Amino acid sequence: MDKISSPCIKNCNYDPSYRYCTGCFRSGEEITNWIYFSEETRKKIMKSLPQRRKILGDNYS
Repeated sequence: MDKISSPCIKNCNYDPSYRYCTGCFRSGEEITNWIYFSEETRKKIMKSLPQRRKILGDNYS
């Protein structure tokens, strides 16, 4: 099974008011610990990203 790759799009801009990167929509903790997370945790994070994008607005990527 292939490892889930990072959702990073090389457009990093951490917005402290939202507590998420406005490029990939991950939290600082998720970005920092991505390489240590299990595949299951990565899947959960990946599944949550579209909803975060919707909440924060498409103007952030």
